[in-house]
Amino acid sequence: MIIESMELKNFRNYRELQLHFDAKTNIFYGDNAQGKTNILEAVYLSGTTKSHKGSRDRDMILFGEDEGHLRTFVKKGEIEYQIDIHLKKNKTKGIAINGVPIRKASELFGIANFVFFSPEDLSIIKQGPGERRRFLDMELCQLDKVYLHHLANYNRIVVQRNKLLKDLSFRPELKDTLDIWDIQMAEYGKKIIESRNAFIESLGEIIRGIHEKLSGGKEELTLSYEKHVGAEELYDAITRSRDRDIRMKTSNVGPHRDDLMFAIGGVDIRKFGSQGQQRTAALSLKLSEIELVKQVIHDTPVLLLDDVLSELDHNRQNYLLDSIHDIQTMITCTGLDEFVNHRFSINRVFRVVEGAVYSGN
Repeated sequence: MIIESMELKNFRNYRELQLHFDAKTNIFYGDNAQGKTNILEAVYLSGTTKSHKGSRDRDMILFGEDEGHLRTFVKKGEIEYQIDIHLKKNKTKGIAINGVPIRKASELFGIANFVFFSPEDLSIIKQGPGERRRFLDMELCQLDKVYLHHLANYNRIVVQRNKLLKDLSFRPELKDTLDIWDIQMAEYGKKIIESRNAFIESLGEIIRGIHEKLSGGKEELTLSYEKHVGAEELYDAITRSRDRDIRMKTSNVGPHRDDLMFAIGGVDIRKFGSQGQQRTAALSLKLSEIELVKQVIHDTPVLLLDDVLSELDHNRQNYLLDSIHDIQTMITCTGLDEFVNHRFSINRVFRVVEGAVYSGN
C-alpha cells in the first residue's frame, strides 16, 4: 500500500499544495516551524480521520478560513482510492471515498495504515498510563473496526455513567438506573480487555527479538498488559465499586484505568529504567508495531517519522534506517546530513519553507 499523491487546500499553514510521493523514501527538510509536521499530519488524517496530535478540526483549518480540504490518492495492490476529507469550522467533517460520501469514519479504516513516530513517542515509557492507553487504542482502531465500535460505545457509557454519578447527589432516586449502565459498561469493557490482551501478546513476541538486537543482546524486554481487573470479573468489580464511585462521582473500575507494562530483567523500566533504556524500549515498540501491522494486514503500512532521527544516537539511527528500507516512508528533518552520512537511499526530497514546498527531484 502506498500514498501516491495529496492535495491540500486551507490546511494548517498551506493555502494550496500538491504533492507527489515516491513509493519508497520521501524526505521533507527545512527549518523549524515551516510546516513539515503539518504534511505528515495531513497524511495521517487522510487514513484515520484524526490528527496524531488530537487536534480539533477547526484548529487544522488555515487561519481566517471556514473550511479546509484534503484529497489523497492511495494505491492498494491493483486498486486505487481517492479519499476526500472536508474540514468545517462549526460542523462535523465530511468524508468521501472515490466520490461517495461515507456516514461512519470506520468505513475508511483499512484502506491505509500508518505508523506515526514522533519525538514524543520516545517518552511513552516514562509518561502516564493515559499515553500508553492512547497508543493501544490508536493502533487497535486502525487494525480492527470492531474494536473501534466497542471502544466508542464504552467511552460513551463511561461518560454517561459519570454524569449520572454526579447527578445522584441531588437526584438520589436515579440510583437504580446505574444497573443498566453497569451491565453495558461490563459488556463492552470485557471485549476491549480481550482485544488488548491479544494485541499485547502478539506485540510482546515481536518486541523481544527486536529489543535484543537493539541492545546488542544485553537486555530482554517483556511487555505485559497491566489490567485493572480481568475481563470475566469486570461486572462484579464494577458493582463492588459502586459506593466508592458514588462518593467520588466517577467510575473507578474498568479498562479506562489499564496500563502497558515494560520490564527488563523483571524490573519495571517505567519507574526504574534509565533514559537510555526507556528510549531503546520506545524504539523497539515502534519497530514492533510496524511488524505487527504487516502481519495483520498482509501489506506494509506507511511510516511517518517526524524529526525522530535527531533524538536518537548513532547506533539507534542505523538500526531504524536499516529496518525501514522496504516500506514507504515520509521523514521530516532539519537537514540531510544524517542520511548522507549513513549512505541512506533517498528517493525524493522536498524543501519546506514557510508553507511552500519545493521538490528537489
